[in-house]
Amino acid sequence: MAVYGYARVSTDRQATDGESLDVQTRQIDGYAHMVGLTVDHRFIERGVSGSRPLAERPEGRALVERLKAGDVVITAKLDRMFRSALDALDVLAKLKERGVSLHMIDLGGDVTSNGISKLVFTILSAVAEAERDRIRERVATTKADQRARGRYLGGKVPFGFRVSPAGDLEPDERQQAIIADAVRFRVDGDPLRTIAGRLEAAHGERLSLATLSKIVKADGEASAL
Repeated sequence: MAVYGYARVSTDRQATDGESLDVQTRQIDGYAHMVGLTVDHRFIERGVSGSRPLAERPEGRALVERLKAGDVVITAKLDRMFRSALDALDVLAKLKERGVSLHMIDLGGDVTSNGISKLVFTILSAVAEAERDRIRERVATTKADQRARGRYLGGKVPFGFRVSPAGDLEPDERQQAIIADAVRFRVDGDPLRTIAGRLEAAHGERLSLATLSKIVKADGEASAL
């Protein structure tokens, strides 16, 4: 069994000021001594944003790769190790599966294998679900705003448009000319199959009846075929 400490600060300045690494390491060592453990190695993350998942941080990745069943990890605070409750919930579940114990001092100690565990997981699950809801809301709001501004959101590009280098949908001149002819032929009373043939002859492009129906916004398509 090995015991590891993990500490992190977001900026180089915090390494000596603010949430000092020295303060965190003293807390980790003091806690380890209190519960009868000795820290074998400390993983110190300097100037790394908490927005990065643990496994994507230099020291965090090294810690995850070294862990074996029976090992213990001690960190001073949840937000030093995880970017969110959702992230914490995912990593904690994986640590439990691997037989690794995680002690978070601000949450009272071992959160993976004692009486605190169930309470912590329940709370984190509730907070994580709220985070998921907020993420879904932000994504929906962003997509609505981008759609209103004509931004391309992925998927099939609608006929008559192309994606600009800036990521916007912009008219495709050749396809817009095809659309104009299709609408004109429809106004003249041509059925969709006839329109498809005329467009292919004039522009060298065969459009499906479904695409033509959308283009001309035809109602009662079956009767016109």
